[in-house]
Amino acid sequence: MPDLGHALLDALAAHGAREIFGIPGDFVLPFFKSIEESGRVPFYTLSHEPAVGFAADAAARFHADISVAVVTWGAGAFNLVNAVAGAYAERVPVVVISGAPGVRERAAGWKLHHMARTLESQSRILAEITCAQAVLDDPKTAPARIAEVLHAARTYSLPVYIELPRDLVAAEVAPVQPLPPEAVEAGAIAECAAEILGRLTSAARPVILVDVEVRRYRVEAKVARLARRLGIPVVTTLMGRGLLTEDPDLVRGTYMGPAGSPEITRLVEDSDAPFLLGVILSDTNFAVSAHKLDPRRTIHAFNREVRIGHHVFPGQPLDRLLDALLAAAPAGEHNTLPGRPIAYRHGLAADERPLTPSDIAVGVNDLFAAHGAMPIASDVGDCLFAAMEIANTALVAPGYYAGMGYGVPAGLGAAVATGARPLILVGDGAFQMTGFELGNCRRYGWDPIVIVFNNRGWEMLRAFQPESKFNDLDDWNFARIADTLGGEGQRVAARAEFKAALDQAAERRGRFQLIEAMLPRGVTSDTLGRFVAGFKAARGV
Repeated sequence: MPDLGHALLDALAAHGAREIFGIPGDFVLPFFKSIEESGRVPFYTLSHEPAVGFAADAAARFHADISVAVVTWGAGAFNLVNAVAGAYAERVPVVVISGAPGVRERAAGWKLHHMARTLESQSRILAEITCAQAVLDDPKTAPARIAEVLHAARTYSLPVYIELPRDLVAAEVAPVQPLPPEAVEAGAIAECAAEILGRLTSAARPVILVDVEVRRYRVEAKVARLARRLGIPVVTTLMGRGLLTEDPDLVRGTYMGPAGSPEITRLVEDSDAPFLLGVILSDTNFAVSAHKLDPRRTIHAFNREVRIGHHVFPGQPLDRLLDALLAAAPAGEHNTLPGRPIAYRHGLAADERPLTPSDIAVGVNDLFAAHGAMPIASDVGDCLFAAMEIANTALVAPGYYAGMGYGVPAGLGAAVATGARPLILVGDGAFQMTGFELGNCRRYGWDPIVIVFNNRGWEMLRAFQPESKFNDLDDWNFARIADTLGGEGQRVAARAEFKAALDQAAERRGRFQLIEAMLPRGVTSDTLGRFVAGFKAARGV
């Protein structure tokens, strides 16, 4: 029989884990030894626990399956809480594994180092931001508990928590037996699909709006087939940006209310049958607009439930629902769909005018046209709004939870998950938090292109409250530290300089390339400017 550490690793691999990110600590050292010796799942150590969580989050988003974050008890796991909270909010199946005091240590009666309040404090806190938990303190029940927790992560696309006492890592256990998929009521799914198709085919202006669950449950190709079969245009939410990149002719653009294209806004807000697939009804997706979708006309499939007007169909997994819709939809495909894809700006002028965030988007569009698209990991702030001006490509960002510091470690997770060279967009405030994780690139052979939007401040916050001086930051000159971290850095301020630096970064491989884009304070991307205006108008500010 395997020991518990190896049984857990085998189960992770069997459930789809392709990588583990972690930071060692005394309570997790025995499990780290199992990870290293087994070679069962590729393993990467980073420098700070939040980055471990962000990297695992991004990897899980890119390959639409579980990814793993392993840390020590107390001081390690509590550092991971914010990243796990973001994964829970945005429905990312990160498996959190924490080493823990041994069973014998727990019974000794001592206050143990790294303990906050009680021995159970950590598991109780993590239970608030995970959908299933298991403390593996009994070798007899551990395999079943592991199976239950990993099954929940994949079924609900949410984080889960496993606590592993260090003195049980070597305990013999039975192999973990994966649980079968949950049974669903075929008749209920067929009835739900029939009602949806009736609504869509009788509507004059239907539209499909896609968001995070479409990627989480790997149904992008099915959504594309359904849209072509029914002749319905597709629009992404802000959080769904980067979906359906294999079908660029199908996606009309991103709905952002008054912050986005008027044509896309009309397509969604004038629809008499908006079909929301996997959409989180969040303020970042919808509250910028004063217009509210009429729930009597809206079809909303989310979290294994479908609402059609006032009808509710529980127990509707998104993949099975789309199978039923495709089975019942008319055969054949429509050659033309209403509207047309948004045309993104190209042709950055190589002049001496000061660089702006929207100029960066144009330069990236030129880069992709010349060298091919790259997966993007973006932090929050104006870099994310500038990303909305870049042609649709694979993108991860914490668009709803909006936790800063995501971009750089997410880019490292993207490098692992995709095997491609990622582009990282990050502001100077967020770079101060996690930018030093780039120092891990050299030992793993990662060479992302990193663009730092440096306006020496928290510019998105300044856009909402320009009078406040606490939004000002000092100039850290990030380009200078790139060489120390194992990369190459350039600092640019004019459009011609940025264009040349971007072209040079594309040609240089083997080391990360950091472009520190110096931006004037108070200048934002066109999209952020419209977003702030729309947000304030919707709230009467």
